Amino acid sequence: MAKVFDNWNRLVRATLRREQLRVAGQGHERKSSSGLVSAVPDSLQRTTNINAILQAADEIQAEDAHVARILCEQAYTMAQNLDPNSDGRGVLQFKTGLMSVIKQKLAKKDGSQIDRNRDAQYLWDFYQRYKRKHRVDEIQREEQKLLESGTFSADMDGLGFRSQETKKVFTTLRALVEVMEALSKDADPDGVGRYIVEELKRLKKTDQGLAGDLTPYNIVPLDAPSLTNAIGFYPEVRAAITSLRYHEEYPRLPADFEVPAQRNLDMFDLLEFVFGFQKDNIRNQRENVVLALANAQSRLGIPVGANPKIDERTITEVFLKVLDNYIKWCKYLRIRPVWNSLQAINKDRKLFLASLYYLIWGEAANVRFLPECICYIFHHMARELDATLDHGEAHPAASCIGESNKVSFLDQVIQPIYNTLSKEAARNNNGKAAHSAWRNYDDFNEYFWSPACFELSWPMRPNSPFLREPIGRKRTGKSTFVEHRTFLHLYRSFHRMWIFLIVMFQGLTIIAFNDGKLNLNTFKTLLSIGPTYAILKFLECCLDVLLMFGAYSTARGMAISRLVIRFFWGGLSSVFITYVYIKLMDERIGNSSNSMYYRLYLLVVGIYAAIRVVFALMLKFPACHSLSEKSDHPFFQFFKWIYEERYFVGRGLYEKPMDYIRYVSYWLVIFACKFTFTYFLQIKPLVEPTNIIKDIRSLTYSWHDLVSKNNHNVLTLISIWAPIVSIYIMDIHIWYTLLSAIIGGVMGARARLGEIRSIEMVHKRFESFPEAFVKQLVSTEGKSASSRIPMNAQSLQNPEENKDKMYAAQFSPFWNEIIKSLREEDFISNREMDLLSMPSNTGSLQLVQWPLFLLSSKIYLAIDLAVDCKDTQQDLWNRITRDEYMAYAVQECYYSIEKILLSLVDGEGKLWVERIFREIKNSIQENSLVMTLNLKKLNLVLSRFTALTGLLIMDETPQLAKGAAKAVFELYDVVTHNLLSSELGEQIDTWNILARARNEGRLFSRIGWPRDPDIKEQVKRLNLLLKVKDSANNIPKNLEARRRLEFFTNSLFMHMPAAKPVSEMMPFCVFTPYYSETVLYSSHELWQENEDGISTIFYLQKIFPDEWDNFLERIGRSNTGDLELQDNSTDALELRFWVSYRGQTLARTVRGMMYYRRALMLQSYLENRSIGDRNSRASPSAQGFELSREARAQADLKFTYVVSCQIYGQQKQRKEKEAADIALLLQRNEALRVAFIHVEESPGDDGKLVRSFYSKLVKADIQGKDQEIYSIKLPGDPKLGEGKPENQNHAIVFTRGEAVQTIDMNQDNYLEEAMKMRNLLEEFRGNHGLRPPTILGVREHVFTGSVSSLAWFMSNQETSFVTLGQRVLAYPLKVRMHYGHPDVFDRIFHITRGGISKASRVINISEDIYAGFNSTLRQGNITHHEYIQVGKGRDVGLNQIALFEGKVAGGNGEQVLSRDVYRIGQLFDFYRMLSFYFTTVGYYVCTMMTVLTVYIFLYGRAYLAFSGLDQGITRKSMLLGNTAFNAVLNAQFLVQIGVFTAVPMIMGFILELGLLKAVFSFITMQLQLCSVFFTFSLGTRTHYFGRTILHGGAKYRATGRGFVVRHIKFADNYRLYSRSHFVKALEVALLLIVYIAYGYSQGGAISYVLLTLSSWFLVISWLFAPYIFNPSGFEWQKTVEDFDDWINWLLYKGGVGVKGDNSWESWWDEEQAHIQTLRGRILETILSLRFFLFQYGIVYKLELTGKDTSFAIYGFSWVVLAGIVSIFKIFTFSSKRFNFQLFLRFVQGVIALSLIAALILVVLFTKLSVPDLFASCVAFVATGWAILCLAVPWKRVVKALGLWDSVREFARMYDAGMGFIIFAPIAMLSWFPFVSTFQSRLLFNQAFSRGLEISLILAGNKANVQA
Repeated sequence: MAKVFDNWNRLVRATLRREQLRVAGQGHERKSSSGLVSAVPDSLQRTTNINAILQAADEIQAEDAHVARILCEQAYTMAQNLDPNSDGRGVLQFKTGLMSVIKQKLAKKDGSQIDRNRDAQYLWDFYQRYKRKHRVDEIQREEQKLLESGTFSADMDGLGFRSQETKKVFTTLRALVEVMEALSKDADPDGVGRYIVEELKRLKKTDQGLAGDLTPYNIVPLDAPSLTNAIGFYPEVRAAITSLRYHEEYPRLPADFEVPAQRNLDMFDLLEFVFGFQKDNIRNQRENVVLALANAQSRLGIPVGANPKIDERTITEVFLKVLDNYIKWCKYLRIRPVWNSLQAINKDRKLFLASLYYLIWGEAANVRFLPECICYIFHHMARELDATLDHGEAHPAASCIGESNKVSFLDQVIQPIYNTLSKEAARNNNGKAAHSAWRNYDDFNEYFWSPACFELSWPMRPNSPFLREPIGRKRTGKSTFVEHRTFLHLYRSFHRMWIFLIVMFQGLTIIAFNDGKLNLNTFKTLLSIGPTYAILKFLECCLDVLLMFGAYSTARGMAISRLVIRFFWGGLSSVFITYVYIKLMDERIGNSSNSMYYRLYLLVVGIYAAIRVVFALMLKFPACHSLSEKSDHPFFQFFKWIYEERYFVGRGLYEKPMDYIRYVSYWLVIFACKFTFTYFLQIKPLVEPTNIIKDIRSLTYSWHDLVSKNNHNVLTLISIWAPIVSIYIMDIHIWYTLLSAIIGGVMGARARLGEIRSIEMVHKRFESFPEAFVKQLVSTEGKSASSRIPMNAQSLQNPEENKDKMYAAQFSPFWNEIIKSLREEDFISNREMDLLSMPSNTGSLQLVQWPLFLLSSKIYLAIDLAVDCKDTQQDLWNRITRDEYMAYAVQECYYSIEKILLSLVDGEGKLWVERIFREIKNSIQENSLVMTLNLKKLNLVLSRFTALTGLLIMDETPQLAKGAAKAVFELYDVVTHNLLSSELGEQIDTWNILARARNEGRLFSRIGWPRDPDIKEQVKRLNLLLKVKDSANNIPKNLEARRRLEFFTNSLFMHMPAAKPVSEMMPFCVFTPYYSETVLYSSHELWQENEDGISTIFYLQKIFPDEWDNFLERIGRSNTGDLELQDNSTDALELRFWVSYRGQTLARTVRGMMYYRRALMLQSYLENRSIGDRNSRASPSAQGFELSREARAQADLKFTYVVSCQIYGQQKQRKEKEAADIALLLQRNEALRVAFIHVEESPGDDGKLVRSFYSKLVKADIQGKDQEIYSIKLPGDPKLGEGKPENQNHAIVFTRGEAVQTIDMNQDNYLEEAMKMRNLLEEFRGNHGLRPPTILGVREHVFTGSVSSLAWFMSNQETSFVTLGQRVLAYPLKVRMHYGHPDVFDRIFHITRGGISKASRVINISEDIYAGFNSTLRQGNITHHEYIQVGKGRDVGLNQIALFEGKVAGGNGEQVLSRDVYRIGQLFDFYRMLSFYFTTVGYYVCTMMTVLTVYIFLYGRAYLAFSGLDQGITRKSMLLGNTAFNAVLNAQFLVQIGVFTAVPMIMGFILELGLLKAVFSFITMQLQLCSVFFTFSLGTRTHYFGRTILHGGAKYRATGRGFVVRHIKFADNYRLYSRSHFVKALEVALLLIVYIAYGYSQGGAISYVLLTLSSWFLVISWLFAPYIFNPSGFEWQKTVEDFDDWINWLLYKGGVGVKGDNSWESWWDEEQAHIQTLRGRILETILSLRFFLFQYGIVYKLELTGKDTSFAIYGFSWVVLAGIVSIFKIFTFSSKRFNFQLFLRFVQGVIALSLIAALILVVLFTKLSVPDLFASCVAFVATGWAILCLAVPWKRVVKALGLWDSVREFARMYDAGMGFIIFAPIAMLSWFPFVSTFQSRLLFNQAFSRGLEISLILAGNKANVQA
């Protein structure tokens, strides 16, 4: 046993050492000395300070090991008392390890025993010594004085307060006090025990010193005052805290109610007592309300005075914004709010009510997704609060009192609702159950849209319909909408569009068939539109009735009544109108306009049309909408209700009249183009062929015709017209795309996008940047602070120049900080930073000083001009001023030299300098400079001065001082004897004063070394100006640095709101959901090589060679090898960050988002807002702004960043590297907060483990450890719906501010863009239409576009959508939604209306876009702004892209079924509805129609070919409408290859790059086969969109965000694309083969090629794109390996636990999993029947059958097929019996020989030909596939018949055949090495242009690593 214990001790010590090394390698800012501290289990941390005690023990260990041992023992005792049986997770291991540490501490050197009875005395003595040593009492006294004064001092650091070390001292003291208190119980009560008790009493009275900065807080220290955080000293914050204080008139709280000693009683304490809210929820929302009040007050004006007060307007503003949705809810339900009128309630009541709402919301957990449910809860709790406030004594609310009189809002109010939600969510079968089978969040919420919700009562009745829990499989019933899985939703949601298109097609067709003549006859025919319209409207009514199935039992009676009334009205009206029209047509023979039915029809249709127009005006036209809203007449309300169902959401979806006119005009242009195209190129060319075909009576069919006798060849007409109809449905999207590209381009040009599109333009226009920057991005406060720049004697005389200088001085700190950030990110080198940096321009120099990159080499060019000058001074100056920056350089050089020389010398030397410059100035005035100076000697003078400045830039030493004096004397000598004219030189040389000083050796014997900062800056700058002789036109060299500077400088000239001072800006929060993606690349991941021998670090060194060099220069390791970087822990950590900042990691996102704080700190610092006794600065220098407490406090007041790391708690428990990396990010970013879900397991009453869930927020404490700020208990597992929105929901309570920017963890940000954030936030208060914005759309830059050609295609496609596309959607179309990140939400608007996303399982898989839907339906307004951008990563490999597009397409498939899309489709006006449709689900419908057009056309041609009608028809009518077909197929082809996708892209290129670059980029993309990529993507979107609507199966697909573009195995590609692309491509190929074999085309081969080109291109793209775009896809060795891998996978048997990646059988089973329902099986069966056409058609085309068309031939073909199947079974049959095996082989051999012989004989002696054999193979292959497709959905039936194994083997054979068809061309091409080289060039052209040695990378050439 002893040996085991020793081994355990060694293990613990090794673990601790390893933990110390790991922590030391990860966080160099804050070292941690113990692994045990980080190992304290969460179950022990919740109720004890064990980790703080152990941390104190580590701190004291070196000082007094005895005390450290006492602390460890106490920690062990606390752990033992809390969990004696070690039931908690990790508790046993922790206690064992801690005991081992204690034993080590007990082992003293002298071996004597330790007296534990004296521990209390020893600890007391140490406590006293520790306090004296660290001056604790003195610090506390000083603190108390400052706290009582209420002012903030900037000199606190001088007093030594609250440095990191002091904070550690106070942390240790707190731990010591806690241990002393525990030990005092056993100590001598008359001795040390009494001293400890007295000390504890004293500390409780004056605990501010210990509690102030150590009490955990988020932003504002409310529970205890803090002296290190200036935020509490701001007047608006103090006023906000005061406004919440408890007054005497409030109800009295019980005497035993606990409040922290450092905080006054406030409103939240009353709410906590009355309703039983959790303490951390109270603390969280208290801070939230304080910040909301403080920020709202700062906009109205900073309160003044010793006791600042919050303005009542501020409280009213916060109150109305928070309760806006509640007020609207009350108005909708026609109930009175809890107040009679706003005037009747005072500001305290308003604060109580707003605080109550926040507290309900903060603890509502999943119920936050039910905003109207929260309104209901608030409504009743507010009444209870009113009753409490009207009484003198406070009592707990009855609704929150549970068993044993415990008051808990969570248990009594939220828990019952959560339980019902949870039970319903469990019914969705992990997303596989039908949506109609269970209630989702929307169903629960919509219960509260009816006054019937008050039947729920208060407290809520457990047996109410709302809380009814599902029993077994019985449905509980939906609310107002049922998400049935059917394409019919498309018609139901957008029926107006479909009716319009059908009616227009009918009208155009009628006109075309009447030869375009509009006479009375044509008019009567056109009236047939009436019955069509009525029938289509009735169809919509039928769908309403049908698709509400599943909600009738629970739906409101009014809703059902409306359905019934509409159904009967629609049915009767359609029957009546149809009947009247039929009668009208009967009377048409008389051709009289006076017929009764004609007049009756016109009357009925006219009245109906008039009523519809009136209602359309009243309900849709903006000008009339307000009138319709106000009308309460029952008759009018009834018809309005019938016309448009009334919902709580979706009311008032109208826009301003001018906005309405704009988007109506937009669509009228589209309609004009579309219907012109349709009429002349689609319908009219088919009129004559249709008439001819219709009238042909005797057509000979080449097969057994079943349905086409005596019906005017209707199937033939259908096969001809179907492609036309198909393209008619989708080509409106083509016109929409074209017009949006034109409008978007014009709008972009008007917005001044792309004015600065190259670094040369940046150089040329730099002079205008300071003024533009100051006007746009500097607030009035900043301008006034900067206007205090002192101007001395050399102040500028010209007011215009003075203004330019002022602008430059205000601009330079910001510009330099931007350049500094580029250097920190390694985009520029040190030299480039020096050249790009701008002088402060606050000195006394007379002109504006520009960055050196503008002036470099200009001096030497000017000297060359001067040396060559043979003209006058004026001519020389004119030449110089042609280049304005050359003129600036010359002037700056002249004035700088004068200023520097005057500062260096005194006495006679100074007289000489003054005389020289006086002479030069005089000669300039007299225009005689060329005579005064010998300009040819300027080079010599400058060389001397360059040498002088080279010395002066170094630190002064005696030797340098002598050298500088000598350099000045040499300069004097050169100027006097060489530069000046001989006459003037002689005068100065013989000047008495100078001559005497020179003779005595005093002249320039000593100089004044530059010490003034202004002079030092001038010397350094002049030295650089004179040393840099080469041009800086290419500075910066890095393309990303150029792009960022180009965009930023361009944005300065775009329209944006004026910047408010930081104190007045809108506060905001950035919010990032994170699950388990990469946080920071580990060292192992950096150096680990892939299968090609390539490591991540090597890959990045090749892609970013300049950035790698800049990185090495920054860390001072320019000549260091890779191995040396690994050895140094600091360098290794920097390397990890360098790599992570180039990937799609959380570290990159956090760095980017923290730029917001840095920008705000800089802006606040330069605005120079003072607090207390702090003096204002005179200079606008940014130096030291990051250390300014006021700047940090102001930034924290306005900005917070919360990362919701859902499983961070579990990652910490499992010791995963992600947890350590997140902790490191917390340490490096003090303002970063991490929210996560913590799970605690504890034994329940029945002995089973009970899981409790907590939502926690942490930050890094002074030790670098996680410090828990808030811990809010949840009612249960928060993940009831989709993971990401649930992750966002649990953490959103920790966000702050009025706006929240949603940022994904693959995004980035830039400092220069962060400076524009306060401008963007002002858009919320701008004029953007009828309603203020609720979501601000922001432009994205895709930073992954340079990795490969695929990444470039994806990047361009994405960029065109997030710029041009969204620009048009926002304006003029007014239908922009939220498409993901990085939009900025109005936080209060959205958190009171359900949050920033929806979370119902599967239906809300694309959770982001529902935020836009919800915002729009709730009368929000979504805008788009392009003067600011955020970086975003995208997928870079084809498989990643396909998975991403599959996820989005599946999400759109689910959107089709959703109630949000239905309501928007119903409630938008007609034109906005069209815009919405074609930019959401309609885009995918049109994509699907593009593919279906190919199928429809080819199946139509196959029908004509098989039946033999095409030849017969063509002979009888020489016209088959090829004009129409060509128009259709050309349009389809252009869509298919992505031409119309590329149009907006090209327009974007032209706008932002210029015409030539745009043309070049487009040609490059075509050469890189972008058309193949777009055609392939078309198939991806079609497959996933269609399958989702048919069968479901939409899910989140992890795409991976790795670096290296690796080779994908053939089998992997086959598994991913087999069903989505390969099968469909081979089907199309089969149709094309049939068409070429049996079809008849008058034009021959040319006609065939023209008609089928797009189809063949689709086949090739779908079959081979995964291999064309696969790195090393044609490398022979890889091809061989891929083939072996594929064969192994194909033949490997599946089994239990075997995944589809390893076995074909398992994969095949997984591919069938989406077919779950009977409806799905029937649909699959119907779709599969099309394959039987091939056998039926081919069998009558064989030479063997001749012209025989009897049905028996087809029957005999099935006999042959059965025989073939039997033979296959014989050949594949196997037996384990050895004897039978031999016999079986013999039989198989005989049969094989017999078959061959029989086949030869049949060919020789019958009419069966070799082509017939091939044709039969095609027929039987198609039929076999049909049988397989039928067997799969009816798997149970097939299994019952015992045929499933045979079906599986046939399926394996089919997959093998398809694989060989695809693999054969790849293998052939792999023979030729040049194909692989060409492919690499094709794939990685972008990377090549940036120096990527891809051939070396893919070959794994390790020689380069050494090189």
